[in-house]
Amino acid sequence: MTQALIVIDVQNGFCPGGALAVPGGDGIVAGINARMEDFAHVILTQDWHPAGHSSFASSHAGKSPYDMVEMPYGPQVLWPDHCIQGTEGAAFHPDLATGRARAVIRKGMNPAVDSYSAFFENDHATPTGLAGLLHTLEVRELTLVGLATDFCVNFSAQDAARLGFAVTVEETLCRAIDLDGSLAAARDGMAGAGVTLA
Repeated sequence: MTQALIVIDVQNGFCPGGALAVPGGDGIVAGINARMEDFAHVILTQDWHPAGHSSFASSHAGKSPYDMVEMPYGPQVLWPDHCIQGTEGAAFHPDLATGRARAVIRKGMNPAVDSYSAFFENDHATPTGLAGLLHTLEVRELTLVGLATDFCVNFSAQDAARLGFAVTVEETLCRAIDLDGSLAAARDGMAGAGVTLA
Protein backbone atom coordinates (compact mmCIF):
# COMPACT_ATOMS: atom_id res chain seq x y z
CA MET A 1 0.00 0.00 0.00
CA THR A 2 1.16 3.53 -0.72
CA GLN A 3 1.94 5.40 2.48
CA ALA A 4 2.00 9.10 3.31
CA LEU A 5 3.49 11.10 6.15
CA ILE A 6 1.20 13.90 7.30
CA VAL A 7 3.14 16.61 9.16
CA ILE A 8 0.74 18.65 11.26
CA ASP A 9 1.33 22.36 11.89
CA VAL A 10 5.08 22.50 12.59
CA GLN A 11 4.94 26.30 12.57
CA ASN A 12 6.74 29.04 14.46
CA GLY A 13 3.57 30.00 16.31
CA PHE A 14 3.43 26.56 17.95
CA CYS A 15 7.14 26.39 18.79
CA PRO A 16 8.93 27.99 21.78
CA GLY A 17 8.68 31.75 21.49
CA GLY A 18 5.45 31.51 19.47
CA ALA A 19 2.07 32.90 20.43
CA LEU A 20 0.69 29.42 21.17
CA ALA A 21 3.88 27.60 22.01
CA VAL A 22 3.68 23.84 22.57
CA PRO A 23 6.35 22.76 25.09
CA GLY A 24 9.24 21.20 23.19
CA GLY A 25 7.54 21.83 19.86
CA ASP A 26 10.82 22.51 18.09
CA GLY A 27 12.41 19.34 19.45
CA ILE A 28 10.67 17.09 16.92
CA VAL A 29 11.78 18.84 13.72
CA ALA A 30 14.98 16.86 13.07
CA GLY A 31 13.20 13.56 13.68
CA ILE A 32 10.37 14.51 11.32
CA ASN A 33 12.87 15.45 8.61
CA ALA A 34 14.50 12.05 8.97
CA ARG A 35 11.16 10.22 8.74
CA MET A 36 10.26 12.02 5.50
CA GLU A 37 12.75 9.81 3.66
CA ASP A 38 10.68 6.72 4.49
CA PHE A 39 7.49 7.77 2.67
CA ALA A 40 6.35 8.00 -0.92
CA HIS A 41 4.42 11.17 -0.13
CA VAL A 42 4.85 13.92 2.46
CA ILE A 43 2.02 16.39 3.07
CA LEU A 44 2.26 19.38 5.40
CA THR A 45 -0.62 21.14 7.10
CA GLN A 46 -0.49 24.80 8.01
CA ASP A 47 -2.75 26.72 10.39
CA TRP A 48 -3.59 29.83 8.34
CA HIS A 49 -5.99 32.13 10.18
CA PRO A 50 -7.23 35.50 9.02
CA ALA A 51 -6.77 38.30 11.55
CA GLY A 52 -9.69 38.50 13.97
CA HIS A 53 -10.54 34.80 13.65
CA SER A 54 -13.53 33.71 15.73
CA SER A 55 -11.38 31.20 17.66
CA PHE A 56 -9.21 34.01 19.07
CA ALA A 57 -10.03 35.16 22.60
CA SER A 58 -9.39 38.71 21.41
CA SER A 59 -12.48 38.41 19.19
CA HIS A 60 -14.77 37.88 22.23
CA ALA A 61 -15.33 40.70 24.71
CA GLY A 62 -14.47 39.73 28.26
CA LYS A 63 -12.96 36.38 27.30
CA SER A 64 -9.42 35.15 27.94
CA PRO A 65 -7.27 32.59 26.13
CA TYR A 66 -8.28 29.00 26.95
CA ASP A 67 -11.83 29.97 27.95
CA MET A 68 -14.52 27.80 26.37
CA VAL A 69 -17.39 29.20 24.32
CA GLU A 70 -20.25 27.64 22.40
CA MET A 71 -20.08 28.20 18.66
CA PRO A 72 -22.75 27.25 16.08
CA TYR A 73 -20.69 24.10 15.37
CA GLY A 74 -20.13 23.16 19.03
CA PRO A 75 -17.76 23.94 21.94
CA GLN A 76 -14.64 25.91 21.06
CA VAL A 77 -11.48 26.67 23.04
CA LEU A 78 -10.50 30.32 22.64
CA TRP A 79 -6.85 30.72 21.74
CA PRO A 80 -4.29 33.52 21.78
CA ASP A 81 -4.04 35.17 18.37
CA HIS A 82 -1.78 32.78 16.43
CA CYS A 83 -0.70 31.67 12.95
CA ILE A 84 -2.15 34.72 11.23
CA GLN A 85 -1.86 34.53 7.45
CA GLY A 86 1.42 35.86 6.10
CA THR A 87 3.06 36.43 9.48
CA GLU A 88 6.26 34.91 10.85
CA GLY A 89 4.18 32.96 13.35
CA ALA A 90 2.31 31.21 10.55
CA ALA A 91 5.52 30.23 8.74
CA PHE A 92 6.88 26.72 9.01
CA HIS A 93 9.74 26.17 11.45
CA PRO A 94 12.86 27.24 9.54
CA ASP A 95 14.53 23.84 9.98
CA LEU A 96 11.57 21.83 8.65
CA ALA A 97 12.42 20.19 5.31
CA THR A 98 9.49 21.71 3.43
CA GLY A 99 11.05 20.90 0.06
CA ARG A 100 10.02 17.25 0.50
CA ALA A 101 6.32 18.15 0.62
CA ARG A 102 4.04 17.15 -2.23
CA ALA A 103 1.35 19.53 -0.95
CA VAL A 104 0.54 21.99 1.80
CA ILE A 105 -3.00 21.89 3.20
CA ARG A 106 -3.95 25.20 4.79
CA LYS A 107 -6.70 25.18 7.38
CA GLY A 108 -8.51 27.57 9.70
CA MET A 109 -9.02 30.05 6.85
CA ASN A 110 -12.78 30.43 7.38
CA PRO A 111 -13.06 33.35 9.84
CA ALA A 112 -16.18 31.86 11.45
CA VAL A 113 -15.05 28.22 11.91
CA ASP A 114 -11.87 26.83 13.44
CA SER A 115 -10.17 23.83 11.86
CA TYR A 116 -8.12 21.43 13.98
CA SER A 117 -8.33 18.52 11.58
CA ALA A 118 -6.32 18.23 8.39
CA PHE A 119 -9.47 16.76 6.80
CA PHE A 120 -12.43 18.88 7.98
CA GLU A 121 -13.21 22.19 9.55
CA ASN A 122 -14.58 22.01 13.09
CA ASP A 123 -18.12 21.79 11.73
CA HIS A 124 -17.06 18.20 10.84
CA ALA A 125 -18.60 18.69 7.40
CA THR A 126 -16.53 21.14 5.33
CA PRO A 127 -13.61 19.26 3.75
CA THR A 128 -10.10 20.62 3.28
CA GLY A 129 -9.49 18.54 0.15
CA LEU A 130 -6.85 16.32 1.75
CA ALA A 131 -8.92 13.14 1.55
CA GLY A 132 -9.47 13.63 -2.17
CA LEU A 133 -5.76 14.18 -2.76
CA LEU A 134 -4.84 11.03 -0.85
CA HIS A 135 -7.38 8.94 -2.76
CA THR A 136 -6.02 10.29 -6.06
CA LEU A 137 -2.52 9.28 -4.96
CA GLU A 138 -3.89 5.83 -3.96
CA VAL A 139 -2.66 6.31 -0.40
CA ARG A 140 -4.26 3.99 2.15
CA GLU A 141 -1.88 4.19 5.12
CA LEU A 142 -1.06 7.38 6.99
CA THR A 143 1.49 8.24 9.64
CA LEU A 144 0.85 11.49 11.52
CA VAL A 145 3.42 13.60 13.35
CA GLY A 146 3.52 17.20 14.55
CA LEU A 147 1.69 19.67 16.77
CA ALA A 148 -0.20 19.32 18.93
CA THR A 149 -0.91 15.71 19.88
CA ASP A 150 -4.12 16.50 21.74
CA PHE A 151 -5.67 18.91 19.25
CA CYS A 152 -4.76 19.03 15.55
CA VAL A 153 -2.98 15.65 15.45
CA ASN A 154 -5.79 14.01 17.41
CA PHE A 155 -8.64 15.44 15.30
CA SER A 156 -6.77 14.64 12.08
CA ALA A 157 -6.06 11.07 13.14
CA GLN A 158 -9.63 10.35 14.20
CA ASP A 159 -11.05 11.84 11.00
CA ALA A 160 -8.59 9.85 8.90
CA ALA A 161 -9.60 6.63 10.63
CA ARG A 162 -13.30 7.40 10.10
CA LEU A 163 -12.55 7.97 6.42
CA GLY A 164 -11.12 4.46 6.17
CA PHE A 165 -7.39 5.09 6.25
CA ALA A 166 -5.05 2.95 8.34
CA VAL A 167 -3.60 5.53 10.74
CA THR A 168 -0.55 5.58 12.99
CA VAL A 169 0.39 8.50 15.24
CA GLU A 170 4.08 8.51 16.15
CA GLU A 171 3.90 10.11 19.57
CA THR A 172 7.67 10.50 19.82
CA LEU A 173 7.42 12.98 16.93
CA CYS A 174 4.49 14.89 18.43
CA ARG A 175 4.16 17.28 21.35
CA ALA A 176 1.04 18.15 23.35
CA ILE A 177 -0.52 21.20 24.95
CA ASP A 178 -2.27 19.03 27.61
CA LEU A 179 -5.01 21.49 28.55
CA ASP A 180 -6.98 20.15 31.53
CA GLY A 181 -6.37 16.50 30.72
CA SER A 182 -6.73 16.92 26.96
CA LEU A 183 -3.79 14.61 26.19
CA ALA A 184 -5.26 11.60 28.03
CA ALA A 185 -8.64 12.25 26.44
CA ALA A 186 -7.05 12.49 23.00
CA ARG A 187 -5.20 9.21 23.45
CA ASP A 188 -8.40 7.49 24.51
CA GLY A 189 -10.28 8.99 21.57
CA MET A 190 -7.66 7.99 19.03
CA ALA A 191 -7.39 4.46 20.38
CA GLY A 192 -11.18 4.15 20.33
CA ALA A 193 -11.24 5.25 16.68
CA GLY A 194 -8.76 2.51 15.74
CA VAL A 195 -5.67 4.70 15.49
CA THR A 196 -2.36 3.03 16.32
CA LEU A 197 -0.32 5.00 18.86
CA ALA A 198 3.35 4.25 18.29
